[in-house]
Amino acid sequence: MKHVAETARRNAAHLRERLRRDLSFLPESLRAGVQRIKSPPGWAPIGRWLKRRMPTGLYMRTVLIVVIPMLLTQTVVSAVFMERHWRNVTERLAQGTTRDIAAIIEMIRTFPPADGDYSAIARIARDQLTMNISIEPGAQLPPPRPKPFFEILDDILAEQINKQIHLPFWIDTVGDSRLVEIRIQLADKVLRVYTVRNQTYAANTHIFLVWMFGTSLLLISISILFLRGQIRPILALARAAESFGKGQRAGPFVPRGADEIRRAGYAFIQMRERIERQMEQRTAMLAGISHDLRTILTRFKLQLALAGNNPDLAGMSADVEDMQSMLEGYLAFARTEAEEDFGELKLSELLEKIRADFTLHGKVMTYSIEGEDVLAVRPGAFTRLVGNLAQNAQRYAKTLHIDARHSAKWLTLTLDDDGPGIPETSREDVFKPFYRLDEARNLNASGTGLGLSIARDIARAHGGNVTLSDSPQGGLRAVVRVPA
Repeated sequence: MKHVAETARRNAAHLRERLRRDLSFLPESLRAGVQRIKSPPGWAPIGRWLKRRMPTGLYMRTVLIVVIPMLLTQTVVSAVFMERHWRNVTERLAQGTTRDIAAIIEMIRTFPPADGDYSAIARIARDQLTMNISIEPGAQLPPPRPKPFFEILDDILAEQINKQIHLPFWIDTVGDSRLVEIRIQLADKVLRVYTVRNQTYAANTHIFLVWMFGTSLLLISISILFLRGQIRPILALARAAESFGKGQRAGPFVPRGADEIRRAGYAFIQMRERIERQMEQRTAMLAGISHDLRTILTRFKLQLALAGNNPDLAGMSADVEDMQSMLEGYLAFARTEAEEDFGELKLSELLEKIRADFTLHGKVMTYSIEGEDVLAVRPGAFTRLVGNLAQNAQRYAKTLHIDARHSAKWLTLTLDDDGPGIPETSREDVFKPFYRLDEARNLNASGTGLGLSIARDIARAHGGNVTLSDSPQGGLRAVVRVPA
């Protein structure tokens, strides 16, 4: 006993020491364990398959949240409760039918007619037990029938006959949909019994199932109608936010639906009003700055003109021109395009103007158009978008090719030139305002660094984007993708 207690104390001390040592590394182990946790290899493809086929919309997901638990509940009720109820009722009915048949057999054995006429027993069975019987002297049982697919009645009825009668028998439960035939082998004859199926089998259970599933369908239909009413305000809010994000002038938006959705709608309206006020204030401020600065620059130009052709003033004249160019570029970048409504623009006319400008400067520009020629965009802003990208190619390249593809949902413009291109590390930086790759270039050579910024700003205002990559011609590829 003492040896057992000593061994237990040593094991407990060893366990405490091991736990203390393991717990000291617990945080690191947890971090490493979280990184190593992955789904079982066998379940990963199933999860991906389900994810691809599950609906992504809120409406359908909410419908599934309502429908799937209801269907699972109905299935469990049908499989568990109904199966037990069905079996119990069928067992009671089969037990009563078998008891009646056993009573008929006992009557035949106890009161055998001298003349072999069993009509009295047949009358009693027909009037009192609702059974049609016949006795066939010298007959034998037919060969066993194959068991039906749904064999609950055959199993229960056979079990009761074996338990109460203890004689060879033959059962047919599928020959006639309204009747059940039972044959019992007696000593020198066969008792043939026809009974109504309802007396041996719970045949009206389907009424409960019809009511249950009918009620479920009704409840699901009502739930779907309510869900549609709750989802519709969310969709309206999404459309209003998307239209405002693209700068489109949508109709009046009125918050509807549940309290939470209404709060989100009112918050969106207040946000839109604040943004619109800020845009109006910025527009008014820029108009004032533009007027004041242009007035000063005009006075500078007038004074320089009155000074005559003085070589000492040539540098000042160039500085005034640069200041005016910078002012126009700054105002162009900061000016909003929200005032311009959407309209129609012919892509072929726009590209033809760009081609003529390239020819005027001794350079080559080609284009191809696939799909519809007419675009639904802000004509002025979109012309400026394509023009800025084309001017960038015209400044540094000799040839430019524009490939336009107008599908049902998207317009994609691909501009490929043979210029020096832009390093991959700087392709996002060039979209920043006032960013120039070569700081040594003067403003006349490289501009104010706002052309690509304006281009991306206009593309995103249309709901699209501008990206840069390498061109097959060795220069720069600019891809404009906006909703059609």
